[in-house]
Amino acid sequence: MPRNSPRTPDSRPLSLVRTRIVACRRCPELRAYCRAVALAGKREFAGERYWGKPVPSLGPADARLLIVGLAPAAHGGNRTGRVFTGDSSGAWLSRAMFRAGFATAPYSRKRGDGFAPVDAFITAALRCAPPGNKPTPEQLRRCSSHMRAELMLLPSLRIVVGLGKIGFDAALDRLSETGYVRPTGSRPKFEHGAEYALGAPPGRRSIVLIASFHPSRQNTNTGKLTEAMFDAIFRRARRILKYR
Repeated sequence: MPRNSPRTPDSRPLSLVRTRIVACRRCPELRAYCRAVALAGKREFAGERYWGKPVPSLGPADARLLIVGLAPAAHGGNRTGRVFTGDSSGAWLSRAMFRAGFATAPYSRKRGDGFAPVDAFITAALRCAPPGNKPTPEQLRRCSSHMRAELMLLPSLRIVVGLGKIGFDAALDRLSETGYVRPTGSRPKFEHGAEYALGAPPGRRSIVLIASFHPSRQNTNTGKLTEAMFDAIFRRARRILKYR
């Protein structure tokens, strides 16, 4: 079916959003940091040309699953120019997505390697690699409009997976800002495997928000997050989609 048919969202507006993300200069301190990392490089990647700019999202406009991470890694997405690519977090995510049928390959090493999301869209709370992998609240605020713009162009969403507390909180806040309704009572809490149903704005369907530990080395090397735990998140997403 053509991408711009009445039943399939047009991907061209998303391309414009991605172009604006790459050109974004709202956080000059982050642009300077990413350039400095790109110039210095890392011995492991000697000879490689780093991306060194804000990293755009990845996935089709008709995706039903949205994955929200924290930010590009200094020697991962900031090097490869593709979200969750070229580092251990990307390796964990690509394997889990592939096993659940949400990716074309169980690896995400570099652009052009054959990896692509299937019925899934990958984005992040922050589009530039932050020092120490710790974005400031102001940097997250400045970057928030990019995800809002993406959400407005993803009409088929049914499930959102927030990776880590920052990814989870960013997903929850951006969904709320674009018309999705939180459960009544206290704010949804970040706990691995927690699920929350969000009411839909007019013309959309409700969404299930799922929390997951981020597949960072801090979590995977310590056993806080195991592959079985991570796989369970995406198997759950697949089961929900079966009935939605």
